[in-house]
Amino acid sequence: MSSSDSLSDQAIEQAPDVLNVEEVAKYLRIPRSSIYKMAKRRAIPCQKVGRQWRFSRKAIDNWLANVGGAE
Repeated sequence: MSSSDSLSDQAIEQAPDVLNVEEVAKYLRIPRSSIYKMAKRRAIPCQKVGRQWRFSRKAIDNWLANVGGAE
């Protein structure tokens, strides 16, 4: 993925309600590999659509507020 494809901090602020793995990783400031591991374990609110993971931004915000993201 080229640098022109990566999300800026401003772009993530304006991200859509449904995020992909890269967007969630950027939003939470953790590696994509961690997002994949957490999604497989269902340790983070997510839904698989076909072969790709999708994340509700509202669910992620609620999860952070209620769980604090602690594993």
